[in-house]
Amino acid sequence: MPAMPKQTPLPFPEADKDATAAPSTTERTDGDAGEPTAGPVAEDAARPAVDPAQTELPIASPTDADRGRRGPRRAGEPRRPWWAKLLGRLMAPWVQLTIEPRNPAAEIPEEWTGRPVCYVLEDYGLSNALILERACREAGLPSPLQPLPGDPLRRKRAYLALSRRNVNTLAQLQQSLGTAPASPKSHSGSLARLLEAHREDPSLDVQLVPVSIFVGRAPDKSSGWFSVLFSENWTLVGRFRRLLAIALNGRDTLVRFAPPVGLRSIVDEGLPAERTVRKLSRVLRTHFRRIRAAVIGPDLSTRRLLVDQVLTAPTVKEAIADQAGRDKSSLADAWKKAHAFAYEIAADYSHPVVRSVSFLLTPVWNRIYRGVLVHHLDKLKEDAPGYEVVYVPCHRSHMDYLLLSYLLYTRGIVPPHIVAGINLNLPVVGTLLRKGGAFFIRRSIRGSALYSAVLSEYVAQLVAGGYSIEYFVEGGRSRTGRLLPPKGGMVAMTLRAFLRQPTRPVLFQPVYIGYEKLMEGNSYLDELSGKPKEKESIWQLMMGIPKVLRSNYGQVVVNFGEPIRLNDVLGQHAPDWDGQPVGEEEKPAWFSNTVDSLAHQIQVNVNRAADVNPINLLALALLSTPKHAMGESDLLTQIALSKSLLAELPYSDRVTVTPHSPQEIVAHGEEINVLSRTSHPLGDVLGVSGDKAVLLSYFRNNVLHLFTAASWIACCFQNNRRMSLGGVLRLGRSVYPFLQEELFLPWTEDEFAQRLTRTVEVFIREGLLERISDDEGGILARNAGQTDEVFRLRAIGHSLQQAFERYYIAISVLVKNGPGTLTAGELESLCQLAAQRLSLLYAPAAPEFFDKTLFRGFIQKLREMKLVWPDENGKLAFDSRLDVWAKDAKFILGRELRHTIEKISPESAKPAPATVAE
Repeated sequence: MPAMPKQTPLPFPEADKDATAAPSTTERTDGDAGEPTAGPVAEDAARPAVDPAQTELPIASPTDADRGRRGPRRAGEPRRPWWAKLLGRLMAPWVQLTIEPRNPAAEIPEEWTGRPVCYVLEDYGLSNALILERACREAGLPSPLQPLPGDPLRRKRAYLALSRRNVNTLAQLQQSLGTAPASPKSHSGSLARLLEAHREDPSLDVQLVPVSIFVGRAPDKSSGWFSVLFSENWTLVGRFRRLLAIALNGRDTLVRFAPPVGLRSIVDEGLPAERTVRKLSRVLRTHFRRIRAAVIGPDLSTRRLLVDQVLTAPTVKEAIADQAGRDKSSLADAWKKAHAFAYEIAADYSHPVVRSVSFLLTPVWNRIYRGVLVHHLDKLKEDAPGYEVVYVPCHRSHMDYLLLSYLLYTRGIVPPHIVAGINLNLPVVGTLLRKGGAFFIRRSIRGSALYSAVLSEYVAQLVAGGYSIEYFVEGGRSRTGRLLPPKGGMVAMTLRAFLRQPTRPVLFQPVYIGYEKLMEGNSYLDELSGKPKEKESIWQLMMGIPKVLRSNYGQVVVNFGEPIRLNDVLGQHAPDWDGQPVGEEEKPAWFSNTVDSLAHQIQVNVNRAADVNPINLLALALLSTPKHAMGESDLLTQIALSKSLLAELPYSDRVTVTPHSPQEIVAHGEEINVLSRTSHPLGDVLGVSGDKAVLLSYFRNNVLHLFTAASWIACCFQNNRRMSLGGVLRLGRSVYPFLQEELFLPWTEDEFAQRLTRTVEVFIREGLLERISDDEGGILARNAGQTDEVFRLRAIGHSLQQAFERYYIAISVLVKNGPGTLTAGELESLCQLAAQRLSLLYAPAAPEFFDKTLFRGFIQKLREMKLVWPDENGKLAFDSRLDVWAKDAKFILGRELRHTIEKISPESAKPAPATVAE
């Protein structure tokens, strides 16, 4: 019989009566061929694990010498099966083996010569069997395709594979509830039969040789992206993927033989049969995992690892039992439902896929964008070590998912696990997103306690495991360019996960993403015009790719805002919390307020990291005119004024502003087809029209908050030539709470008043205002008539004018109907109708002018300030303080506009006019 390696065999670990740790909960299979295996087993998780030092299977060190190769078949040697010859010849051109150690057949101890050999593979598969058979021939080892003496495996072969079938979570659940089946098994049936044969035949002593096979191994920097995609990894693969892996990477196949283990000494320990096979299986699994980690790196896939932990969590077990009771179904059916939820949610991060997608995205970014600028990432790298990082970017486009992960990956930061809507789980696209770290959640989880429990536990496992996470607190993409009111669902889950296990501090990282042109611009326009949102489809995506690749979307800027440390927030809102874990069922009184405050602060910090690009400045200037057009000289002057205000009154140290001159900004707008130029003997006119003007309002709204103080002062002088500084500050304090709620402004009322005072000084220096008296804080005045200064002042104020018109509409409708007449929902609807009609009768307005969300926020703020309140019937009541508001409106809105609003404000008793747009 051919010789085996001359290495001292690994003595099997000393039997430990309590060392039967739970079996592995993961599976790998190439799917080429399978074998029925025994069912899963639930073992006591509290039992101590085997010492890793005892379970190590040492590997002989490879050398650089040539391997011995087999020549023609020798006399007496068994013939190879015909199918192995045929398939081996087909596979031979695609596979080249590297065998470690170099010549294992020359190093066997003499006393082991002549003993039968059985090989152990990590998983089943026809390709693995053929590779093993070829490696044995080349190394001068016994063939794995010939049966052992007496064929104890009952499969006419001399190799077996560990059974690594899907997780035994259901068995564990059944055991915890007292319904587990008797004697479930998780080991290989072939391994059990081989050990049993040793008990029946004392003369039998088989050498067990673990063999690890890697097709492609770990990719290096020179690997092509397609080869990287199909390189060896920890994930489950099927027949087709394995075939591609062999075709692409088969010439870099590694076969590693471990020293043999004598089964006779293991059986002679006298342990019960079940204990023996479980212990041997565990040792082999540990060996294979360590070899795989050493060859291809650690297992980064969270899907297989986390789904088990989720389904074995006490809260999920209880939810499964409750679900079975509600449905009057079996526990197994309820568990399968939870398992389906977990797999629907869970990400399946794959380093090869992430790297492959990065290869693809690099030329795409270079083709469709003029560049991607990143600011303040170095500050994140300084702050992040030691923290669980939660990325909370604004949500403007589907490109946000790819862009942020790509930037982090290319700059050496592990991409986060991303919360994505289930609508994006499309064929192919959903798989790629999932392997890039996305996990999918449903839009609404109400009415499904089981789904809610699985999702909450999954997020908790991510937080506890130190995985970075990314989600959008707005819940969906903004169609108007403004930040949307935050939804606290994911924030609450993150906070709950931290409180349950407060071992690793959490850092929320706001991110601002600014575009110069949106891929979804036309669809946003349709939705704002009242058309229903189109459902995402793979065909829609495929059809849109050529158009995207032919387009120029300008430049993208990604700014990392000031981080928010969760411990600081808890210190402010939960000073009585002692840092101890909070149970899953407990809900402290401060929990809801903490979630709301944290979500609001995230939006504030996103706005404090805004970027002002050329399109933002063009939108601010051009949309302030009735026909959305300006003479070139006027446009250049207005852009220069906006840049001057940003420079002299910085909003935050993380706000960035385009360095381009006004002339360069105009040229850029023409280049990306945002501006149109009309030549004229008295000077060219630049403008936008139709749909482009509506789309441009999106980019104006991106930076509206940066000009709040300047716009407020300009609004005060729209219909007033003179006004005291004290009056400007008093009215500013009055309106600020509503502006703060709508635009996520960072100041207190006193700080806002100080900013107004500083802005007035800039206006005086720019010649937009003049101080004509110093009594009572000073009387301010603007120029009379239609001077350039008045034109510039009007342009600055226009961006906030519509906000004050909305506020006045709400007050007018409420007062006209009287106290105790309207509910909050009825008031929202009537305000929307009035805004739509005003837009038709008075002047065109951007679609967000009649957005219900903005009215809802204003009404909610009125309730918070106790200016309105619900009576016992749920109707809104109010007092005379609203009259003060109505009187103050005359300082901001013209007489004609106020009269029009009052006239069109509908009464609830009258039939409402038809809705123009939604």
